[in-house]
Formats: sequence, structure tokens, C-alpha cells
Amino acid sequence: MKENYEVCHCMSVSYADIEGAMYQAKSLGEVEAAFQKVQEITSCSTGCGGCHDKVLDIIADIMSGK
Repeated sequence: MKENYEVCHCMSVSYADIEGAMYQAKSLGEVEAAFQKVQEITSCSTGCGGCHDKVLDIIADIMSGK
């Protein structure tokens, strides 16, 4: 796991929260589907939406093993 930091300030969602949601969601084939599932679990990017791209980048990194 990378260093933990807050990604979504509106909903107080951290990198670790997103990573945890990814593991809860299990078999996710594409980034957008993973984003929707992570959003359901954490409520990230449902406030102002300013973290949308950051969340997508984190999900893509986690899915690619970075």
C-alpha cells in the first residue's frame, strides 16, 4: 500500500479507504465499473466531485499493481 492520505475531502475518504473498497468489490474488470463500486462503498466523489480524477487514477494504479 502507498502512503495513506485523504483523497475525497467532502466525504473524508482516504487512499486506504479506496484500496479497501477495491478488495471488498473483488472481481472488477474495468476502471469505470470499479469507480462505481468504490463510490457506492465509500461515497467518494459524491460531494463536489473535485476528486473524481484522483479516485480514477488511484483505482487504475491499484488495478495495474502499481
